[in-house]
Amino acid sequence: MRITQRAVAQTALQGLNRNLAEVGRLNQQLTSGKLVSKPSDSPTGVNRAMQIRQDQAATVQYARNVSDAQGRLETTDSALGTVIEQVRRVQTLTLRAANEGAMSESSRTAIATEMRSIRESLIGVANTTIDGQPVFGGVTTGALAYNADGTYAGIGGTGTVPVVPQMRRISANEEVRVDVTGPEAFGDPAGGDLFALVASIADDVVGDTDALPGHIASLDGAMDRLLNAISGVGARATRIETAAQVNTDRQLQLKGQLAGVEDIDLPKTIMELNMVQTSYQAALSATAKIIQPTLVDFLA
Repeated sequence: MRITQRAVAQTALQGLNRNLAEVGRLNQQLTSGKLVSKPSDSPTGVNRAMQIRQDQAATVQYARNVSDAQGRLETTDSALGTVIEQVRRVQTLTLRAANEGAMSESSRTAIATEMRSIRESLIGVANTTIDGQPVFGGVTTGALAYNADGTYAGIGGTGTVPVVPQMRRISANEEVRVDVTGPEAFGDPAGGDLFALVASIADDVVGDTDALPGHIASLDGAMDRLLNAISGVGARATRIETAAQVNTDRQLQLKGQLAGVEDIDLPKTIMELNMVQTSYQAALSATAKIIQPTLVDFLA
């Protein structure tokens, strides 16, 4: 089969174009730092990168959820800790009033006044908010968990309305509750909650001292309820802290996986580019010697 000069020229030019395209591809990778810049570069690589980015978006959302959950539980824990300290003070005052039969009327009045002040403080702490929402109000959209008179203004946790837990998803397979309703922490208003109890003690300190021993037992029950609530909050906070660390590790893993799919190996790419450029220059020189123009090329 006869090979014409035109066929030789076309074959040589095709080879040169392929080499030049490879030089352009490697140059583009060096300037962008990415192996994959468009789907045609690597369909499987693009698909893998999209999956990794989707996982990264999920971990970012989990991190937001974890941060929100931590803020709510920390606020709840702090509020419950304050309430526990105040209830301990009420216990101390109640024991003093019950044990000192010869206490003067003015002393009892002072104790009752302090207890009423503590009750107001307890209601204030029970109305602690985060992002404008009361932490002990359940799913209420109002600004208060308790009214000024101590009545429950939240939603959920009473005998007629069950608890509707507020959940946060902190991983693909795990959700954590981030709230405690007022009735769970302070007692069901229908049966007499902490605020009603403190008000009764304040009245009985000066009006009916024989009722104080019964109030002491009720305070013990209220304290047990508060300790259980704060223990539950602490356990959930520990779970969330663990999930936060796992999520951080997962983000680093995904970042490394994405770099493995998309990012170039800089030394390797530079070496390949030098080799391709050298090959291109050699092919260009050889082609120039093989395909030399003649007078016929200019007359055609």
